[in-house]
Amino acid sequence: MKIKNPIINNLSKHLFWDVDVSRLDAERNKKLVIRRVLAYGTLSDWELIHDRYGIDEIAKIAQSIKDLDFKSASFVSMLSGIPKEKFACYTIKQLTQRHWVS
Repeated sequence: MKIKNPIINNLSKHLFWDVDVSRLDAERNKKLVIRRVLAYGTLSDWELIHDRYGIDEIAKIAQSIKDLDFKSASFVSMLSGIPKEKFACYTIKQLTQRHWVS
């Protein structure tokens, strides 16, 4: 069988515990891939998506993730040079408030 998405096959298995990995497409499902790596990935997972998508594409997608944790948003903000206030997780008020948000 031909490997359809080598990047997905090389990411940590725990990232897609609830998804049929064989049906994932690295381009079509890149928001899911980036979201999971930012939330639960390892440094090697980060390096894989950074090599595949680049910081500009990761930042563009991260800006639209409303429930992105603040540490991940700050990390992407620092690397991309985009102010963290431009990320949806900072501008959209969540129904359930997080503790210790400054």
